[in-house]
Amino acid sequence: MKLYKKAILPSGFSANAVACGLKKSGKLDLALFYSEVPAKAACVFTSNKIQAAPIKVNKRHLKLSKKFRGILVNSGNANAFTGTLGIIDAVSTIQSLANKLDIERKEILVGSTGIIGKRLEVRKIKKAIPDLAGGLKRRSIDKAKKAILTTDTFAKEASVVFYIGKKKITICGVAKGAGMIAPNMATMLAFIFSDADIAQGALNTALKAAVERSFNCITVDGCMSTNDSVMMLANGAAANRPIAAGRDYKFFRTALESVCLELAKLIVRDAEGAGKFIQIKVTQAKSFAEAKKAALAVANSNLFKAAMHGEDPNFGRVACALGASGIDIKEEGLEIRLGPLNKKDINIEVELGMGDACATVYTCDLTPEYVKINAQYN
Repeated sequence: MKLYKKAILPSGFSANAVACGLKKSGKLDLALFYSEVPAKAACVFTSNKIQAAPIKVNKRHLKLSKKFRGILVNSGNANAFTGTLGIIDAVSTIQSLANKLDIERKEILVGSTGIIGKRLEVRKIKKAIPDLAGGLKRRSIDKAKKAILTTDTFAKEASVVFYIGKKKITICGVAKGAGMIAPNMATMLAFIFSDADIAQGALNTALKAAVERSFNCITVDGCMSTNDSVMMLANGAAANRPIAAGRDYKFFRTALESVCLELAKLIVRDAEGAGKFIQIKVTQAKSFAEAKKAALAVANSNLFKAAMHGEDPNFGRVACALGASGIDIKEEGLEIRLGPLNKKDINIEVELGMGDACATVYTCDLTPEYVKINAQYN
């Protein structure tokens, strides 16, 4: 298994992107990811109770269809907190694309990111669809990965190539996210593609597990969005022996998790205003859930994050956050180790002395630049 820090679309997939005018800057803002053959889909959505129109539409499509052909994504407008009109707008854009591609509307998933509370400019999207669909190419993933960005400073991309028997399988992922990053999930969109032939149940389980140990283990500011989604398509074009369980499934799951974790780390590295990438590893916990809860308590502490920005080795910030995390913890046996703070990458290690489980969470420092960016975001 080899990890590539670039997007390599699997067999049977293509992509494209255009600037349709949703972004005032005139940059790329509309992307399409397309499978030439019907694909299975698996998705994980935000746990925020206020969910954007695209998520509501996607949940409906996942119930209506077992095969999918494409994902339409716009940036510059989240189509969130827009009520029934937002759903109508999302469906309208999908229908226009379905007509152009000569497929059913329910075979398309949709994603949006950007400003919340503003009506989607459907006319601009529909006008751009002929060029978008007509220019699909495998290499245009390099355009599509840029069209999904908002406050990001760089595109997030990763791919893994591995073999099931003699068949080469590729898993490719692209993502966006820089602010409003909190677990379950962050303000982020991730799109993952594979040419593996895998059973629907196995795909669902593998994605959920990969998300739990990657995107659900990052936090920038503890703020959760309305649009967060991880969408995956697997089209079987690799013609491998079907993956359902056992050794093949474990190998696939490991490969998928490596792609998701790489994307998750890139999101933290691009966090709004961040200067430091911080890894918090908690060991000797009673369970993975408790280890993760403890690590997140530290990662979401503004006092801790400010101390990291100031390179202040105040382990008391860590101890206080752990004590307030809600897990069973004792001062006796607790060990806290801070790595060198004058580096861009900082490692924090915590031993709870309570068990054998461990978890790792990724975060960044809290800087004046973060406040500046979010004070002017509208």
